[in-house]
Amino acid sequence: MRRSLYALAIFLILAGAAYSQFKPLKPNPADRAKPPASEAQDAIITDSGAIISMDVQVVNILASVRDRKGKFVSDLSKENFVLKEDGKPQEIRYFSAEANLPLTLGLIIDVSVSQENLIEEEKRSAQAFIEHVIDDNDLAFVITFGPDTRLEQDLTSSRRLLTKSLQNVQVRGAAYSPVTPGTNPNSVPRGTVLFDAVYLAANEILRPTVGRKALVLITDGIDQGSKVDINAALREAQLSDVVVYSILHYDMGFYGPFSLGTADYDLGKMARETGGTLFKPKRNQPLSEIFQAIQDELRNQYSIGYTPTNSNQDGSFRQIDLSTAQKGLKVQTRRGYYAVKDR
Repeated sequence: MRRSLYALAIFLILAGAAYSQFKPLKPNPADRAKPPASEAQDAIITDSGAIISMDVQVVNILASVRDRKGKFVSDLSKENFVLKEDGKPQEIRYFSAEANLPLTLGLIIDVSVSQENLIEEEKRSAQAFIEHVIDDNDLAFVITFGPDTRLEQDLTSSRRLLTKSLQNVQVRGAAYSPVTPGTNPNSVPRGTVLFDAVYLAANEILRPTVGRKALVLITDGIDQGSKVDINAALREAQLSDVVVYSILHYDMGFYGPFSLGTADYDLGKMARETGGTLFKPKRNQPLSEIFQAIQDELRNQYSIGYTPTNSNQDGSFRQIDLSTAQKGLKVQTRRGYYAVKDR
């Protein structure tokens, strides 16, 4: 018996040693842009598009510029921009106008019952979007939300895996009457956890990565039952340096005379504060046109980095004002950032 126990102990030791030496055959895609813990707190994109770690605090901004006719202006240099933080001039240290800088993209899709008549078009348009936007240097993931939040596909550069995950997306949740929050104080919301989905995507997936980051929300904008509110979700998106593109897509036949409540405002706020856009498809407008507009924005972005003159990382929110010296141009970028360590 003692000899058997001794042999078992030797086996477990050898097995443990072998396991400790095991390395995955394929590295986690999320590690693409993670600086080692011993290195800088931040990273920037150089003029050549390379992502490097820095030992100083760097604030990253993604911006797009349009002329009076709404057309993108993509031939500006950093000398054409005027940057201020809390009203104080800042020096632009890093600048790139490359159209194909690496992108980390999240698709967040509403699969609550209210989307049942829309979900197939959303899936088809999202698949085509992935095929045109994501290439080998990019990463993307898919999250769905209804009564709960599910990660359908983790970070990957594989268009095949992303397309497969979108094909498998289905509506889930029990049927319910479209009662807006607060309309019936005795009602118990079934759950459409939009804000939870945004919070989790930003906190758990996007915050550890660097470079260009974007979230595309496809939803009717109504949240019921999230554990966090819109302010918490928005703060996490800002801490993650992510641009939010919101698509307000709802079924008029489902809601009938009922109001969408604050859906328009909430989706607009998340987009506006992060430098993105709220899209509201017109009646009978193909969703593919909206995805094309998002694709155009992603291909016409300037990447700007600067070290704030105010180096205090006190957790306060700093206002960003980015404009151009040339009149008649409109700059679209995020409203600000939180000055915290390890953003």
